[in-house]
Amino acid sequence: MADELNPETPDETPEEPIKQRKNGLYPGVSDELAESMKSGWADTELRGLEPIAQAEHTAARRAALSARFPGERLVIPAGNLKTRSNDTDYPFRASVEYAYLTGNLTEDGVLVLEPADAQNGNGSHKATIYLLPRSDRENGEFWLNGQGELWVGRRHSLTEAGELYGIPASDVRELAGALREATGPVRVVRGYDAGIEAALTDKVTAERDDELRVFLSEARLVKDEFEAGELQKAVDSTVRGFEDVVKVLDKAEATSERYIEGTFFLRARVEGNDIGYGSICAAGPHACTLHWVRNDGPVRSGDLLLLDAGVETHTLYTADVTRTLPISGTYTEIQKKIYDAVYEAQEAGIAAVQPGAKYRDFHDAAQRVLAEKIVEWGLVEGPVERVLELGLQRRWTLHGTGHMLGMDVHDCAAARTETYVQGTLEPGMCLTVEPGLYFQADDLTVPEEYRGIGVRIEDDILVTEDGNRNLSAALPRRSDEVEAWIAALKS
Repeated sequence: MADELNPETPDETPEEPIKQRKNGLYPGVSDELAESMKSGWADTELRGLEPIAQAEHTAARRAALSARFPGERLVIPAGNLKTRSNDTDYPFRASVEYAYLTGNLTEDGVLVLEPADAQNGNGSHKATIYLLPRSDRENGEFWLNGQGELWVGRRHSLTEAGELYGIPASDVRELAGALREATGPVRVVRGYDAGIEAALTDKVTAERDDELRVFLSEARLVKDEFEAGELQKAVDSTVRGFEDVVKVLDKAEATSERYIEGTFFLRARVEGNDIGYGSICAAGPHACTLHWVRNDGPVRSGDLLLLDAGVETHTLYTADVTRTLPISGTYTEIQKKIYDAVYEAQEAGIAAVQPGAKYRDFHDAAQRVLAEKIVEWGLVEGPVERVLELGLQRRWTLHGTGHMLGMDVHDCAAARTETYVQGTLEPGMCLTVEPGLYFQADDLTVPEEYRGIGVRIEDDILVTEDGNRNLSAALPRRSDEVEAWIAALKS
C-alpha cells in the first residue's frame, strides 16, 4: 500500500490546509508543485446520466415514509468509514435504511426529508441527499488527502449524483451546521453517524427515533418487484458458488475449510458486491456449531460439509442458502438417516409458507417433524405433543426454522413482534426455511454413531399470490439428488 501524505478524513472544508502524515517521506509541498497540481486536468464530468434501476422504487419508498411522518424532518445517514487498524479502514457498507431509500452506497451520505409545509402539517417532504462532492483540486485535497480522488478513486459530482438517484444533492459538509440551527420536530436513524447525531442531540428523543427505525424495518417486510429480482440474482450467484465449492473439495481436503471459504468468496466478489455474511464452512463436527466462521478445520472424506453462504448483490440484497454435503460424494447410512429427517422437516416447512398463513406456521410444521423423528429414534420419550410443549427437541434443533431475508441477512429485525413473528405472511415477503439437527460430539444422551453429525438445509422462499417460490430450487435438496449432483460436477 502506498504511503499517503495525509491520513485526515474528508470531512474537512476545502479552506482548511491539508495536513501531512507525521512520518511521511516528503517534508512538504513546494509552491511550484502545488500550482502544477491545480491545472492541466481534463474535464471528466459525466453528462446525460440515466437514473439507477431502482430510482422509481426508492422514490415510492420515500413517499411512504413522508406520509407516515408528516411535518417532521427525517434524517437518515449512510454511516462513516470504520478504522480497521491505524490508517486502514474496513470496506464500507451503507446503512440499510439509507440504501433502501436512496440506492446510494457511499460513505458519509445523509438523506434528509424536509417538511415542505411544516406549519400547516402538510404530509409532503422535500428530499435532499447530502454527499461529499468531488475532492477539491484548488487546495490539493484530491492528491494530498488520504480519501482524495487520486488515493481512493473518483466520487460523483453533486450534479451527477442528483441525476443518478433522482434526488437533489448538496454538500454534506454543510449539513451538521444547518441541523444545529433547525427547528421543529426531527427524527434520526441512530447508530451510523456520530457527527450528525451530535448536531441533533437536543432535538431528538430515543423513543421517537426508534419509531422511525421500526417503520423502515417494517416497510421492508414486503419486497417490491425490483427487490425480488435482486434476491433472485443473489441466489443464482450463490448456486454457482456452491458448484464451485463441490468442484474443489479435493483441494479443500488437502488444505482446510479455508479453501472452501476462499472459493465461495471469489464467486461473491466476481458476481456481486461481497458475501452477505461470514460464510459457514463447517466440516465434520464443526457442523454442530451453528455459526462456525473460523473455518480453520480439516476437511475429511467420510465427513459432512455444512456450507451456509450467500452472495450479496451490488444493491446489497443477499442470499442465505445451506446445504449439507457428503465430502466423499456419498452419505453414510446414519448420515442419510439424519439428513432425510431434516429434508422431510424442510418440506413440511416450505409447504406451510402460504399467503394468509401465520408467520410461525412454517417453524411449527418443521419442528413437529423433527420432534417425531427424535421420538421415533428413542432419543426422547414421547408423546410428540409433550416434546413440543416442553421444547425438548431444542436440545438437538437449537434454532428457529427461518427468518426474513433482504438487504440484511436477518432482515426487518427492528419490526414489531406483532407484525413479524406474530404476523401473517403476504405476497412479496421473502424468508428462509432452514431446519436442522445437531448432535454434538460430546452428547452422551445419543448413540455414539450420531455424535458429531450436524445437518441443516436452507432455502430462500418468496411468498407469492398463490403459494410460494423457492428461489434456490436450482440446488438439489433430496439426498439422492445431492449425490448425483456432486458426481456430475466431479466427473
